[in-house]
Amino acid sequence: MERAFMVVSIIISILLVVLILLQVKGAGLGDLLGGGGDNGGITRTRRGLEKTLFQITIGLGIAFMAVAILSVAYAK
Repeated sequence: MERAFMVVSIIISILLVVLILLQVKGAGLGDLLGGGGDNGGITRTRRGLEKTLFQITIGLGIAFMAVAILSVAYAK
């Protein structure tokens, strides 16, 4: 059972990394650190695919935490 939790957590973590990198695509280093950019400090809303990627990332983060908690619970 421990091996299954380990495999699932590795798969989820790889998916999380890929999704986070897809979201940051096109943003410069200044934008990542809070720099100005073209938008003049105005935040823009997520729409379409960007919103879907964001929601999937949140879901995978929650799933990763659940798997981590379950793996600790079953290890005892």
